[in-house]
Amino acid sequence: MSQDTNTPVNDPAATTQDAPQEAASPSNAVLADLEVKMSEYLIGWQRERADFANYKRRAEKEQYDAKTRGAQDATLKFIPLIDDFERAMANIPADLKDNPWFSGITLMLNKFDKALTELHIEKIDPVGQPFNAHQHEAIGIDPEAKGIASGHVSETLQKGYVSGERVLRSALVRVAP
Repeated sequence: MSQDTNTPVNDPAATTQDAPQEAASPSNAVLADLEVKMSEYLIGWQRERADFANYKRRAEKEQYDAKTRGAQDATLKFIPLIDDFERAMANIPADLKDNPWFSGITLMLNKFDKALTELHIEKIDPVGQPFNAHQHEAIGIDPEAKGIASGHVSETLQKGYVSGERVLRSALVRVAP
């Protein structure tokens, strides 16, 4: 059989001439749609990335706060021991003040104070300061307070402890009338 040379049956040149022009030059509407989608995807990706950064920062802060609160709560267990050491130091007989045992106890108390400082825990000893119901617990009025203004702390019966804004234990105080 002979083929007709005038009618191309499967002429690759005839089909490829039209197709590349369509693929090479997409319409402006298609490009605009693609740019809009690209912009939406970019904005969505940036938003998710910012949300993740915020989550990470929040999680780190919560972890730090939990660790700090745990250290503070554990310290609360040792505060009565520190109180006992301080009371013992205040009532030591004069003949034992030069004793090496007393020096050792003083060093131990200093180590407790250093540990509290490292944990950012401060003692509250408010003698002479105005009464602050947030940090002090008044257990009485001191009618014999001399030289102290009315409403100010005249005596600290038990020191308080604070860490930042958190009061770990209120100071027990007497207030001038």
